[in-house]
Amino acid sequence: MTLHLLPNLLAEGVDARLFLPSSVDQAVLSLDGLIAESMPGGRRYLKHFKTKVPIHQLPIALITEPVDFLLEPVLKGEQWGVVSDAGLPCLADPGSMLVRRAREKGLELKTYPGPSSLTMSLILSGLPGQRFTFHGYLPKEPAGRKEALIALQTRSKQDKATQIFIEAPYRNAHTFAACLQTLHAQTWLSLGMNLTSPSQIMDTKKIHQWQQAPLQLGKNPAIFLIYAGT
Repeated sequence: MTLHLLPNLLAEGVDARLFLPSSVDQAVLSLDGLIAESMPGGRRYLKHFKTKVPIHQLPIALITEPVDFLLEPVLKGEQWGVVSDAGLPCLADPGSMLVRRAREKGLELKTYPGPSSLTMSLILSGLPGQRFTFHGYLPKEPAGRKEALIALQTRSKQDKATQIFIEAPYRNAHTFAACLQTLHAQTWLSLGMNLTSPSQIMDTKKIHQWQQAPLQLGKNPAIFLIYAGT
């Protein structure tokens, strides 16, 4: 009756042994099924490991299914895992609802160390890590995005805290442009893409410096960090 909260890689084409501990290999080998953010992502994840049955025979359920339905096999005594398409489960995905319900039902929960774009980008950015807040995604609409950026800048200055958010590949260029157009010239902006991959980008500049040499982001998942303190 155990639900394993499993870490995933941040980038494709990298050696899982470099970023995931051997305890994850052992956990995956014990699984009777996997709860994933997407079906392709779940199958791709399992290919990194040995499984107790052939991968195509291991059931995969999607996190979008009703929570109690997902937990039924675990309540019957099976071992199931939870995995995001990238990074750690329950961060920027709906896995937390599943974990909360598992706690209410008295299930055993196990978690494992692994890469997180949130913490890795904060470490690499050079921005203060004593205080920070993660906001997930900003609004899609330009007006709402601009309002959110102004609010994050104000909050960062008042609290002397780094503000972090992520963006989908097809919107990251628009969000980057909005940052350059909206934030104060002296505000720090750190941008990370493809972390842990050979094509990793992680750079930190003030807005006026970014304006002089903007990046061409392409369609890559991006993480943004803002700091408006001194």
